[in-house]
Amino acid sequence: MLSTSLAGRLGVATVAALLTLLVPASPARAHNTLRSSSPARDAALPVAPTEVSLEFSARLDPAFATVVLTDANKRRIPTSDPVVVGATSTITLTGTLPNGTYTVAYRVVSTDGHPLRGSYPFSVADPTASAAPISAAGASADAGGRRTDGDLRVVFLVSGAVLAALVAVAVGLLRSRPVWCWARRRRSTSAR
Repeated sequence: MLSTSLAGRLGVATVAALLTLLVPASPARAHNTLRSSSPARDAALPVAPTEVSLEFSARLDPAFATVVLTDANKRRIPTSDPVVVGATSTITLTGTLPNGTYTVAYRVVSTDGHPLRGSYPFSVADPTASAAPISAAGASADAGGRRTDGDLRVVFLVSGAVLAALVAVAVGLLRSRPVWCWARRRRSTSAR
């Protein structure tokens, strides 16, 4: 039989472990996030931009900042290398963008070492410019492979279920252990 103090400690440890897994952490306080961008996500611009600027919530490590601009066919658009100042990374376009849909993909590392990547689309619809000779298929695909909040919830729920199963097995083993010990003692004392 399980002693009352051991059962109480095991119960408190189980509740603490489950709360740790099931209460979601606030990602805004833990990691870097994209605060603003120019052009903005899903913007429809009447004039082609000359640069792309991304502002993050934390300072960036200039050695590990990558910003890439692609067209609807995922062809890379020529730009300058990213210029990082504090929490902002900027690329300058080397040519004029024709009308069409474009994707900004970024991968940056903040000075505390946390990586962040993502992407977003925008479009150019300049009435005085010629149309781009490219299709708009696949422009909104997430080239960054970001995890969503839904993915993280599933991870927390599965982890909680696994932990609960492990705790149930441990409690079962602890409850049955004294029986094994008594059975061994009886066998060893009766054999003498």
